[in-house]
Amino acid sequence: MRQTFHDRIDAAQKHLLRLDGTPDNEMNLTDDEDMNLQLTYTATRRIDDLQNNIEKDTTLNGNDKIRYLRGMSEVLELFNRYYRFQMAKASNFPVLVNTYTQAIALDKQNISIQHIIAKSSYEVGNILIQSIAFADNPGIAQAKNIVFLKDCKLHPDKILSYLNSNSNYPFTDSLIIEAARYDPDQFYDYAQGYGQLASKIKNSPDTLVQTISKLAVRKSGRLYFPFLDNLYHGKVTLDEIDAVKDDIPKYYSLLVKTKIDYMDRVMQRDTPMGLVAIDAGLTEKGKYYINTINGLHESPNNVRFKILEGLSPEELYYLAVMQEELIYTSSYVQGVYPRIFQRMKNPRGDSLLINVRFDHFKKWIKMAANYNTLDDFLKRMDKQNALVLMKAFVNGLDKGRGKDSLEDAVDVAASYASIYDKDLQRLVLHQVQENLQAAKQNNNKRAQDIYSILNTLFLSMDSSNQIDVSKELGIRPVYFMPDKSLEDSAGRVVIQQFFYGDKDGQNIFNAFVNAYSNSNWKRTSTEYWVSFTSTKGKPITIYSNRPLDEKQALDDKAQHELDDYLSEHGISPTVVLHRGHSYYLNATLDQLPSSAQVVLLGSCGGYQSLSRVLSICPEAHIVSSKQTGSGLINLPMINGIVEKLRHGKDLDWPAMWETFRKQFSSGQTKELFDDYVPPYKNLGATFIMAYTKLQNKDNG
Repeated sequence: MRQTFHDRIDAAQKHLLRLDGTPDNEMNLTDDEDMNLQLTYTATRRIDDLQNNIEKDTTLNGNDKIRYLRGMSEVLELFNRYYRFQMAKASNFPVLVNTYTQAIALDKQNISIQHIIAKSSYEVGNILIQSIAFADNPGIAQAKNIVFLKDCKLHPDKILSYLNSNSNYPFTDSLIIEAARYDPDQFYDYAQGYGQLASKIKNSPDTLVQTISKLAVRKSGRLYFPFLDNLYHGKVTLDEIDAVKDDIPKYYSLLVKTKIDYMDRVMQRDTPMGLVAIDAGLTEKGKYYINTINGLHESPNNVRFKILEGLSPEELYYLAVMQEELIYTSSYVQGVYPRIFQRMKNPRGDSLLINVRFDHFKKWIKMAANYNTLDDFLKRMDKQNALVLMKAFVNGLDKGRGKDSLEDAVDVAASYASIYDKDLQRLVLHQVQENLQAAKQNNNKRAQDIYSILNTLFLSMDSSNQIDVSKELGIRPVYFMPDKSLEDSAGRVVIQQFFYGDKDGQNIFNAFVNAYSNSNWKRTSTEYWVSFTSTKGKPITIYSNRPLDEKQALDDKAQHELDDYLSEHGISPTVVLHRGHSYYLNATLDQLPSSAQVVLLGSCGGYQSLSRVLSICPEAHIVSSKQTGSGLINLPMINGIVEKLRHGKDLDWPAMWETFRKQFSSGQTKELFDDYVPPYKNLGATFIMAYTKLQNKDNG
């Protein structure tokens, strides 16, 4: 019987030694040679010795030996699984085996293991308490509670989920209070519920818990939520909110006033509750204004922007920074941006930022750079203040947390290519290099990663530096896309275009069909889509949905019919072309295939959606427009790309861009083309690729 568990341990050892991807007798999971030696020793000699010691221990009976051997096999198997799923680090392993040995020594004497678990990391303790070796230990219940509390401390966002499954802990009331302060918005959802946890929430004597519970039972309770901190501190009453909550302009105005009040406290190193909720409220209510001016994009400006007349400069500022993904280029450039300064008695850029307490100022600068208003904005303040502001723009990029923790860094990367003032470029580069040096001195790994990538990217923008971005950052080359990388197993390049059923969409679809109705292409038509297959040169097929009536959602149906056809026939597009306005872009990205290697976002504001594309296609080459995408540029550009591929040539972006530059050298097309960004100048996208690659490498 014991031999069975010896065999399990031996098998687990072999699996551990294969975690590094090499079937040898070494466990090389890190870049640290000493740590790798320690890992290898632990996985071999240390475990072998522990097996032998258990077998030779005359104080143990047969059942105890089975229990400890089985327990060891479970511990090794759990570590193996947790490491593969990034739930444990390599450095945990030697500590885990040592702690298991110490826990056995205590358990043999029927002594509680809770103190040794308390001293252990969560990762080590969590594995040990699951082992059958300690199932009957007198301290196992306390040890499990200790590990649970460690888990809650590491993952406070999961506290309520855990308590919803089991709220019978001796410390449940304390955890309820902690959860309310950590994420009031999530807490609100649980306070609305029923069951044991909801009952304990309602019976809590804590003032904040009671405040949230009262909101949870009110109709439209979430409308009060952005003001939670001021409600809690008695700065505003429910009646005052009731007086404006059904009037969007008044409610939006109160949101802006409250956000600025909260930012005053943030600047005093206080953290008001409800910051996430108030930003969500500003975003949601701001849509009322932005959807209106976007929808009137063909109307005269005095009609289109009439809805903005009653808004203050601060309220207009929040419309811009909270609606980045929604606002049309013309809505920003012709509407919101100029009206901010028209409404100010002293139209200075620094005064505007002071008035909003520098809230979201990095987003503001990024948008100004992307929409080519940064020079105008910086000229609205003294040069020294502009320099200080740009330094602040670059500093602290490692401080972000959560799912959008890299947003500021990506904003800085994406903005650099849009800064045309050489002095300003030098300042930003110098500030990046100063931050990189400080990160090295402080051994701040995250900051080093961020600023080293930015430094490489910014230096590469000057061709005299002769920097190979791909080689330096370990990413796919951004200057060219090999045509072989776009082929399927049969050597064919598959292109998918997304058209939309508005008037513009129908016109550009017809222009596309006319352009490809020649002897180089064979057309196939169905009710919902058409395809063009090359008859000469490299095999290429271009699939395009028909731009059927958008008012009946038939264009959406056509797209999904084409998606289904491609999926059913195992066809994976490697080039994807968005052929609609910016307000259709999210619909394209919802259907973006992960196989895409080249993505053209031929729409206004497409530049804002880089991170979403790269979350689906991590190494895609992206061509986008910072401002107005146009069919005048898109179709000739697509033709140029397709012809390169049809002739079996790589996509050499710098050479192609020079050709396009000559092609669009005058008039309206020059102005439109100047806002298109090729992959090798898409610094925001390149930053995301490089950072992701670096983190994947560090995590094995």
